[in-house]
Amino acid sequence: MGHDSKYTTTLDDKQLMSLAKQESRLLLTRDLTLYQQALARGIEAYYVEGNTEPERLSEIAARFAIPLEIDMAKSRCPKCNTNLTSVPKEEIAEKLEKNTLFYYDGFWICPRCGAVYWQGAHWTKIRETLKETRQKLEKKRPSRRPSTTSTECPGTFRRAAFS
Repeated sequence: MGHDSKYTTTLDDKQLMSLAKQESRLLLTRDLTLYQQALARGIEAYYVEGNTEPERLSEIAARFAIPLEIDMAKSRCPKCNTNLTSVPKEEIAEKLEKNTLFYYDGFWICPRCGAVYWQGAHWTKIRETLKETRQKLEKKRPSRRPSTTSTECPGTFRRAAFS
């Protein structure tokens, strides 16, 4: 979805908080203790409560006004967080299986780590998850009436954390 983010399962809580503070990042976590420690240290954090992927995505999308759309022009490499670049399949043919070349036409490459991406069979699941997430988000939204007062919630998300 194109947001500057980092994901890791290898750093301990202290390292995660240090990284978030050094890079002025918002720390998203399902670990209540980590969340409380981050807030106590002045680190911007958000405790994610959802139990399923669609619940978590809809919660985060609602809280931070993140559109649930994939824009490949803004997409980033999941390995190194660099913006992906569209590439003709002829330029990366040697990196792909024959069937992949035959069945798919749109490809993206990471200019930093060289990883190649395409919208393969797993995209069916991604689209289903996003559809379910949008449905959950719609159920959460109260019916809206025209208003002349601001409805912005306190502590509005600072987009600089995601860039």
